[in-house]
Amino acid sequence: MNSDITKFLAHPQLLLNAVGEGVYGFDKAGNAVFINPAAEQMTGWAADELLGKNIHQYHHHSHANGDPYPSDECNIYNTMRDGMERKITDEVFWRKDGSCFPVEYTSTPVYKDGELIGAVAVFRDVSQQRLADSNLRAALKKVQDLTEKLQAENSYLQDEINESWRGSGLEGNSPKFITMLQKIELVAKTDSTVLILGENGTGKELVARNLHQLSQRKNTPLVKVNCAAFSANLLESELFGHEKGAFTGASEKRLGRFELADKGTLFLDEIGELSLDAQSKLLRVLQEREFERVGGSKTIKVDIRIITATNQDLLTMVEQGKFRMDLYYRLNVFPILVPALRDRIEDIPMLCHSILTQLNHKLNKDIKGISNKSLRELTGYHWPGNIRELQNILEREVILSNSSTLQIQQKFSKKLVMTRSINKTLAEVEKAYIIEVLTDCQWKIGGDMGAANILGLPDSTLRSRMKKLKIQRRP
Repeated sequence: MNSDITKFLAHPQLLLNAVGEGVYGFDKAGNAVFINPAAEQMTGWAADELLGKNIHQYHHHSHANGDPYPSDECNIYNTMRDGMERKITDEVFWRKDGSCFPVEYTSTPVYKDGELIGAVAVFRDVSQQRLADSNLRAALKKVQDLTEKLQAENSYLQDEINESWRGSGLEGNSPKFITMLQKIELVAKTDSTVLILGENGTGKELVARNLHQLSQRKNTPLVKVNCAAFSANLLESELFGHEKGAFTGASEKRLGRFELADKGTLFLDEIGELSLDAQSKLLRVLQEREFERVGGSKTIKVDIRIITATNQDLLTMVEQGKFRMDLYYRLNVFPILVPALRDRIEDIPMLCHSILTQLNHKLNKDIKGISNKSLRELTGYHWPGNIRELQNILEREVILSNSSTLQIQQKFSKKLVMTRSINKTLAEVEKAYIIEVLTDCQWKIGGDMGAANILGLPDSTLRSRMKKLKIQRRP
C-alpha cells in the first residue's frame, strides 16, 4: 500500500475533515469534542467557538416553526444517554446568523471497552433536496390540475358533440335581423357582458356561439349552462364545482363550469330561472371574478366573459322581487334582441334552404328545394315555436318525402294563425301551442315521439315551462 495513503488512514481525523457531511463528536456530558470543517461551513459557527460547550443551545434550540426544543428532548443527547442510534429527517439546525436550514442526521453512540463514552452526529444540509421536492410536488399539482381540467373539458365537449342536431338561424336579410347582426359584430370583439333576449326557439344559443367565435377568445372554451336544467342545489355545484365529500354523493372533486370557462366564455342560458340564492353567488363572481368550490375554502380566480340569455322579462321580474336589480344591471350591459320568426317572415325561404341542406346531409336525402305552395303555407303561419319549430317541421317532412321537391303535408293550425289578430300575450300564445303539441302527443313528454322532442326542448325544460305556464292535463 502507498505510504502516503497508509499515513492518511492512520489519522481518522484527516478523513473526517475531508468528508462533505458535517460531523460533531460529543463526550458523555454532551460537550463538543470534535467539529469538522463541513460543519463549520454549514452552520457558520467556528470550531473554537463551540468546542467544550453544549452546542444544543447554539443551533439546535428550536424547531422549524420556532417552538422551543429542550435539550432533554434532543435526539443527539438521548443517544448519549441510552446508547441507541437514531436517524432523523425532519429537524433544522440554526446558523450563527439566525437563519436555519433543514437537516438529516444520524446520531451514533461511541463505546470504549464496552462503556458508552459519547456520540457522533453526522448531518447534511438538505435544503436543495427539499426545494427540489417542493418544486416537483408543485409541478405535479399543476399537471394534476391541468389533467383534471382537460378531462372535464373533454367530457363537456363530448356532451356538446352528442347533443341533438341544431340547425342554422343566423341567416336572413330582414331589417330586424340585420340590425341584430350589426350589434353582434360591434360587441363581439369586446369583453363586455351580453344579455341575449328572445323567445324560445329563436336561436339565442347560436347568437352566443357566434359572439364567442368572433371574439378574441375564439380559441378558448365556450362553456354552456342551462340554468333551468338543474335544481338550486345542483346548479351551485354545476357552476362552481365541489370538493370530494362536500355533500352526499360527492365521491370525487369536480370542476365547475366557471373553472372550465377560465380564459374563455361562459354562456348562461335561461338566466331568469336562477334562484335568488344562486343570483347572489353569481353576482359576487361577476364583481370579483373569484369563487370557492362547494365544500372548499380555496379562492379560485377566473378570467371569463359572461353571455346570458333569457326568454323572460327580467325587468318585470325585478319589480316582482324575483330577480335581483343589481344583478340585472350587471347582466344588461349590452342587450341583443333576437327577433321572433313571425317578425322576419321574409327570411323563411333562406332559412328553409339552409335547413334543408343540413337535413340532406343528416338524413342522407337529396331534397333540391321546397314548393311555392309549401312556402306560402310556411309564411302564413304564426310560428310560436320560431326557428326550432321550423326545423322540426322540415325534418319530419324530409323524412316522409320521396320527392326532390319538398311538399309540406302538415296542416297548420288555424287557431294559432288567428292569434295574430287577437290581443293575447306571448305567454298565452306559448301556452296554447304547448298544449296543442302535448295533445297531439297524447301528453307524452319524453322520448322520440314526445312533446319535448317535437318542441326541440330538453324534457326538464318543457316540464319547467309547463309548471310556469300552469299547464296540466285535464281528466
